[in-house]
Amino acid sequence: MKKGYVIAIDGPAASGKSTTARMLARKLKYIYIDTGAMYRACALCALQRKIDLEDENSLEKMLQDIKIEIKYAEQGNRIYLNGDDVTARIREADITRLSSRIAVIGIVREKMVELQRKMGAQGGVIMDGRDIGTVVFPDADFKFFMTAGVKVRARRRWEEAVAKGEELNIKDVEKELIWRDQNDTNREHSPLRKADDAMEIDTTSLSVEEQVECLLNQIRERENA
Repeated sequence: MKKGYVIAIDGPAASGKSTTARMLARKLKYIYIDTGAMYRACALCALQRKIDLEDENSLEKMLQDIKIEIKYAEQGNRIYLNGDDVTARIREADITRLSSRIAVIGIVREKMVELQRKMGAQGGVIMDGRDIGTVVFPDADFKFFMTAGVKVRARRRWEEAVAKGEELNIKDVEKELIWRDQNDTNREHSPLRKADDAMEIDTTSLSVEEQVECLLNQIRERENA
């Protein structure tokens, strides 16, 4: 398989895109860039500095010197914020909620898109998020849009939390996902939407392995066409 593709995977929360992207990257020996983690790191930075998200001047100053790094590790990428490993911290509930709020702010998205384009400039990358195929890399070699029913997505997210020892009510998880879907779809800057030339993959009844194989087959088919 040719090296150097830019592969964009978009979709709502818990649609399977991040897990699929990680596994696909391992199979292709590509770099996986978790853009959601970048927004989470931004949210954590704002929290640490006690920045009011309505205070654009303070946010702009924060973005001028923020340093976010994604480093490869055998067990999964590690996320560093200003030199500190924040991989576990950015997955906690307070950061999840705050990241959805900070992700709608124009200057934040502009900064993250700038960083994401630099990371993917050389190709050989798989990037997942909400606006990769529409904004970050509109000319990506392959674009996929992953979807699944909200109840299935809520169960996936709940099972992940339980596996980590967290105690969550599945109904609350479902409500949170519905809120995030509305927030992502209706935001002013780079809303969640399927790119016109993206292939939609409904993962409702697919295992992770089947999701990865589905994307791999699409890439192989186009290469062999």
